[in-house]
Amino acid sequence: MADTHLDRDVLNALQEIMEGEYPTLLDTFLDDCEMRLQQLRKAQTAAQLIEAAHSFKGSSSNMGALRLAALCCRLEKSATHSSKDDIQQLITEIVSEFAIARPLYEEERQRFLMDR
Repeated sequence: MADTHLDRDVLNALQEIMEGEYPTLLDTFLDDCEMRLQQLRKAQTAAQLIEAAHSFKGSSSNMGALRLAALCCRLEKSATHSSKDDIQQLITEIVSEFAIARPLYEEERQRFLMDR
């Protein structure tokens, strides 16, 4: 299941680069995701939605959250021409995907700490 949601090659590269700060990076990403989810929920205009989805897509991609990045990309591209219901459905999918990804990142953090 994790390979569908997380790119292990990206995480391994980040671990090499960040070394001992890797758990902090994971924590920062998870906190950032919570903030971005709030931005998506509160967006009042297509421009705000596009900006939030774009930022979320970038950080998710950088952290190897494959499906989360793909969903954010879909939202970013469809924000100006989709119905409110379709947009809400995509936001719901993003929230659901994060609910799957979050524990995987928490497990990754624990695995890293245990291996040290």
